Amino acid sequence: MSTVLFSSVVRVGDGLPLSASTDYEQDKELQETKRHLKALSKKLGQFPDRCTLKTGPYNVNFTSALGVGYLMVCTSSYPNVLAFCFLDELQKEFIVTYDSKRIRSAVRPYSFIEFDTFIQKTKQRYNSPRSLSTKINLADMQTEIRLRPPYQLSPEDLQAANGFSVHTASKYKAPSQVLQPVVLSGVVSCVLSLLCGGLNLLRGVHAIESILQNDDEDFNYVIAFFLGTAACLYQCFLFASFSVWRNLKSFLAFSLICLSNMYLYELRNVWQILFHVSVGAFMALQIRLRQPLGKAPDYNV
Repeated sequence: MSTVLFSSVVRVGDGLPLSASTDYEQDKELQETKRHLKALSKKLGQFPDRCTLKTGPYNVNFTSALGVGYLMVCTSSYPNVLAFCFLDELQKEFIVTYDSKRIRSAVRPYSFIEFDTFIQKTKQRYNSPRSLSTKINLADMQTEIRLRPPYQLSPEDLQAANGFSVHTASKYKAPSQVLQPVVLSGVVSCVLSLLCGGLNLLRGVHAIESILQNDDEDFNYVIAFFLGTAACLYQCFLFASFSVWRNLKSFLAFSLICLSNMYLYELRNVWQILFHVSVGAFMALQIRLRQPLGKAPDYNV
């Protein structure tokens, strides 16, 4: 029978258990799987934010977000999409119920044991798929798993989590995010940004030639031109690929474009400066608009 057997909520930073479901299963294999889960909960920060570990007849699935990890044990035949929908419900409810300050300040294990009531109710629902099917929408989670499938942990990964290997942890990387399709405005912004970068590079090379011919030239102009080139190219890179703090990096690159053009006001007229700044702003807007398709839900709304 496909069922959810056990679930727990832990703090990612130190593995402190915050809440867990109560169960009375005495199966030896299940108890061994729960020991694996306990070991993993202390090393969640070393793993991607969505993982699955197969241990004989059982699976351990977990997700982590905002410094909190949500783990569950289910039978190996339990559908993957239902398992992560279950964890997603726990995550949403826990975030709404407890603020981050209270979570960080918790010092005793199972400080939020009252959350077990919600875990048990949710577990009962997910163990009755007929009554569950009308209450949740599986399409979003199916799309999420297809675009960003859970990392499949192996026994070697488990050994690393238990401390038998100190070198394996460094290989973990969060699964790559898939960005939204490129639209015409994005292509135009990239072309214009590359054009600005090329103009800055060309002017920088000419500035170097002027310095070699005339010692009175200011070398800082060369630096300003090359920084402008680097900022334009970096904006194109951010537009083309996913990166952590992507919008912030784009804003910093745009700020660098503005500062370099302010320094070059003696070498450029107002229209040239406006062109470079406008292209940088347009590129920053396109980066902000092109969000990942697999972006985690926003719980601040």
